[in-house]
Amino acid sequence: MKREEFEALVEEALASLPDEFLNALENIEVLVEDWPTREELEHAGISPEDRGMLLGLYHGVPLTDRGVWYAGVEPDLITIYQRPIEMVAGQEPGAIRSQVRTTVLHEVAHYFGIDDERLEELGWY
Repeated sequence: MKREEFEALVEEALASLPDEFLNALENIEVLVEDWPTREELEHAGISPEDRGMLLGLYHGVPLTDRGVWYAGVEPDLITIYQRPIEMVAGQEPGAIRSQVRTTVLHEVAHYFGIDDERLEELGWY
């Protein structure tokens, strides 16, 4: 899939958030990259041989952990990895769209302070 098409799927997934969540997103940037870097894999606790397992990554201070000290900081970052998502989903556009949406929602949940354990309970891990 072309990068522009994939980025449009990420934008579509973000736009699908309910307004109360979409409007609460502040000081955050969402990027698409082909593959995670070695540093990103280390941060996620994934070995370089398993780089296809990391579909997205949230870097930042979750909303639930922000206090009065949270001012003048760099934007939080959500990175969505195109090639691993395509590896997991296959080449069928509907499957890619679905996996992109799930991945974006998963990473946005981290922004709101929802950890992997709770996401697993909710069926989003």
